[in-house]
Amino acid sequence: MLKKLCYWLKVKRIGPDIPLTHLLLHSKRLGRWLCQNKFAKFGHNSAMRPGSYAICCDHISIGDEVVLRPGTMLFGSEHGGNSVNITIEDFVLIGSGVHIYTSNHEFADPNQAIFFQGHKPVEPVLICRGAWIGANAIILPGVTIGANSVVGAGSVVTKDVPPYVVVAGQPAKIIKNIK
Repeated sequence: MLKKLCYWLKVKRIGPDIPLTHLLLHSKRLGRWLCQNKFAKFGHNSAMRPGSYAICCDHISIGDEVVLRPGTMLFGSEHGGNSVNITIEDFVLIGSGVHIYTSNHEFADPNQAIFFQGHKPVEPVLICRGAWIGANAIILPGVTIGANSVVGAGSVVTKDVPPYVVVAGQPAKIIKNIK
């Protein structure tokens, strides 16, 4: 039993598919302890709510005052070496069901099944201080969301978002300047 417990604590994932980690998230203190030991950085007063997922936690950095809401999925990647490939800076608001990806499947050869083509290189994602990511938004590999920008709910972000703008749509486009 102890061997199994140690395995669940060593795995680089957090979420409902890893029952012990999911259970620990139901306690504020134990959830914080878990996140501080799994993530590359887990900032002051940040929290991960039950029902959220993080894959390759040791490649994800979370700033201060960030809450990962239920249904949120952070897909870090080991294929980028030892570097952090998802960085969420301080005071970022993240709605429920947000997905953040750092890698994708390769599909350059039309004569070969995508299954056999492997993955594209990892492209880090940066969400700058004070940004707000609306519910069910999708952030694709290599994207930077600028400081104090807003990503509308349900948007698919394929390109960098400058600071102080509101983007929305699929793909996301600038719809308003804040400053």
